[in-house]
Amino acid sequence: MKLFRPTGIVLVMLCLMYLITYIDRVNVSTASVGALGFGKEFNLSKTQIGLVFSAFAYPYLVFQIIGGWVSDQFGTRRTLIACSLIWASATVLTGLAGGLTSLLVARVLLGLGEGATFPAATAAMSRWVKPADRGFAQGITHSAARLGNALAPGLIVGVMAIYGWRASFFVCAALSFVWVVIWFFVFRENPADHPSMTAAECAVLPPPKAKGVAVPWGQLVRRMAPVTVVYFCYGWTLWLFLSWIPQYFQHQGQDLKSMALFSSGVFLAGVVGDTLGGIVTDRIYARTGNLNRARSLMVSVCMGLTCLSLLPMMFSHDLVVSAVSLSAGFFFAEMTIGPMWAVPMDIAPEHSGTASGIMNTGSAFAAIVSPVVGGWLIDKTGDWQLPFLGSIVLMLVGMGLAFTMRPAQRLVAAP
Repeated sequence: MKLFRPTGIVLVMLCLMYLITYIDRVNVSTASVGALGFGKEFNLSKTQIGLVFSAFAYPYLVFQIIGGWVSDQFGTRRTLIACSLIWASATVLTGLAGGLTSLLVARVLLGLGEGATFPAATAAMSRWVKPADRGFAQGITHSAARLGNALAPGLIVGVMAIYGWRASFFVCAALSFVWVVIWFFVFRENPADHPSMTAAECAVLPPPKAKGVAVPWGQLVRRMAPVTVVYFCYGWTLWLFLSWIPQYFQHQGQDLKSMALFSSGVFLAGVVGDTLGGIVTDRIYARTGNLNRARSLMVSVCMGLTCLSLLPMMFSHDLVVSAVSLSAGFFFAEMTIGPMWAVPMDIAPEHSGTASGIMNTGSAFAAIVSPVVGGWLIDKTGDWQLPFLGSIVLMLVGMGLAFTMRPAQRLVAAP
């Protein structure tokens, strides 16, 4: 894939979207910390802060399937333009919040705007990325999301230190508004409609999706159910990390700058994991021709390695041990992303937006319960290790269930 050709530009734009959306959704984690944060200003408990983190996920959950279906039916271009305008506006409103209630409202609106983004992006990739590169495309876009996680602590702390926590949301919103203007001009629904695409480039891409194809809802939901459960197991760990890692390092006695540095280090490990996971799953598939090995087996192995990586922090409160353990755990957890997000395109390429939306409801539901349960456990026990023990248990469950996904069995709709 050539970077400066239309296919490369579309992938870069999707990477930027993933980066910006993740900065916009995790900035509250850093903005809640310390004397300069909204947690102190609004006198919020850990449980209340957990509610702010998770409020985003309620509409995000609802609009996964709806957004995927809308994208499949009406196009990725219009879907993402509408979504980006909503999430950018919600980010502005977060900066204008006056207390817990207005924070919750702004976060709900953010979840509404971002709910369709990843399923819509998957629908775009199903048309703009050749099948042999699907794992790489999903891995590199999600690595951009983790880069957003890594950049957010430093960016937010830097703006907070000079202008206050509210200004950090205004900066994030500005990035979102710039993205949507560029997307409007560079993306076309059908690659063949792009004026710079050649016939040779179009020939290696999947054929254009037929319009008006009915979604076989019953069959699709049944096929995607085990994939969704596995993704919930991963999502629990993801949202625990995104929500509580900055405050975890603050609890370890770190000031704002050190907290941002350690948090960014953990999330940068995820950037590498996402990219490597996408490359590895494609190479396994190229060498073996076996999707079950390239997707299911790889996911299972990486989930097992995540559990092993997190174990040392259960027995030590040393800062270095915790940082290394969390970084390694996040690295292996993120290596599952490339194969996981390729699975909906493997199973149901004609309905990849809807299928990926069904799968991502697992992570969205985890985003609702994981931050709140984590905050509640910390409030009740004072033990910051306990929430991560839950991650180990769920990753073990996902490790076993990964073999039920059966990506090699493509969905064939009953006549």
